[in-house]
Amino acid sequence: MGTNHGVRPRRGRPRDPDAEPRIRRYAVQLLLERGFDGMTVDDVAEAAGVGKATIYRRWASKEQLANDALADLFDIEIPDADTGSIAGDLRQVYYDALKFVNSKEGLALIRLAVSEATRDERSATIYRAFLERRIQLTEAALARARARGEPVRSNVDTTLVVQWLAGVFVIRALTGEDMPTPEDADRLLMFTMRCVMDDGSGPDPGAESNSVHG
Repeated sequence: MGTNHGVRPRRGRPRDPDAEPRIRRYAVQLLLERGFDGMTVDDVAEAAGVGKATIYRRWASKEQLANDALADLFDIEIPDADTGSIAGDLRQVYYDALKFVNSKEGLALIRLAVSEATRDERSATIYRAFLERRIQLTEAALARARARGEPVRSNVDTTLVVQWLAGVFVIRALTGEDMPTPEDADRLLMFTMRCVMDDGSGPDPGAESNSVHG
């Protein structure tokens, strides 16, 4: 009986390097189409062309998959900014956020958050996690600014800095008003800078109209 010296044993199917981003993409798509309850791991697996086992090897539950998929989407659409100044950092984040909420996907996500977070604690946890991450990134940006010697107030309420703009998005989604556009980034930045800066150099929001036109 012969032996197959030097022949490697057969292995399983090679790991698909594009599987994870593809799974996240379809998870977000199904979340926006059906809501959290309507999104199933079975449907995500079928849409992404993978087996359920592939998903569960990476995410232990549907909640973890949804949270990771949305976090990844936000990180791509509204990445952290480090421009060398707190005004530049906030302006870039505001511009990206405004661009996102004016997209079909972004507006759908805001509306989904409004409808689902108020009735489902699991969904509320997902959106709180996103806001908490944005708060942490903003705190880091303020810390960088202080380290550079920028006159940032010591008592900045970072939570409100993040939540006030998120509140604008929620109200406009509820009322059907147009979202402020990326061209409004500087106008919106004025309000935040007045609260953040300690030397009075922040632009006076009263110098221009206080209403933001979408």
